[in-house]
Amino acid sequence: MKILVTNDDGIYADGIQQLVKALEKKPDNEVLIVAPDREQSAMGHAITLHRPLRVKEVDYQDIKAKSLAVNGTPADCVKLGIEAILEENPDIVISGINRGPNLGCDVLYSGTVSAAFEGILLGVPAIAVSLAAYDELDFTCAAEFVSELIDDLKERGLNNEVLLNVNIPFCSKEELEGVQITKLGNRNYVNTFDERIDPRGEVYYWMGGDIMEEDNDGETDVVAINKQRISITPIRLNLTDFEVMKELDQIDLELF
Repeated sequence: MKILVTNDDGIYADGIQQLVKALEKKPDNEVLIVAPDREQSAMGHAITLHRPLRVKEVDYQDIKAKSLAVNGTPADCVKLGIEAILEENPDIVISGINRGPNLGCDVLYSGTVSAAFEGILLGVPAIAVSLAAYDELDFTCAAEFVSELIDDLKERGLNNEVLLNVNIPFCSKEELEGVQITKLGNRNYVNTFDERIDPRGEVYYWMGGDIMEEDNDGETDVVAINKQRISITPIRLNLTDFEVMKELDQIDLELF
């Protein structure tokens, strides 16, 4: 299987390296890494239009895959990999493994998820993978799960219209409570802005805040992770609310 791997934590992040090492254990996998040259978390689906993109080859220890660092966003990396670097489309795009979960509304901000969405936009099946932890990280279990997951998906036929957003709890295999197919939950942020003064007397703001997880039922990704279950959420690009379309169509709308 030809696999394009990217992330938003940067090409030197441990998550992407552990993922590739797990993928390379299977001789049929042909991996290409195209990832940002630095952290691009919360970059969303931004692409670079007003400066050139530069690509530099990186040598990893214990990784055979060709590895390219890009001075751009996660979405840039996938777009560049598919449309400029590879001679033919990969079988799948894998974005991750991200440090920290991508649950609920996180998918709107996440560079990890947006990179995978770029694959879908270009007609390539894609998954985004996140480990629900920030400290004392061990990506081994998550990487092994992803390696097995793509084999299962290949057997059933890869879907290039739906992104799979995978979140994996930070625990051992023995502590996992299974795999659950989920919907996006409610996970919002209550932001605060700390106003400060820089050494030149100019005002600047530093954003912080707390996470709010409320009104989540047992089918959501948020609850699945809290119950030590791997969450797999299928997401489409089309954000149209078709039920509201029908309601609006009943209104006698007129021009000014």
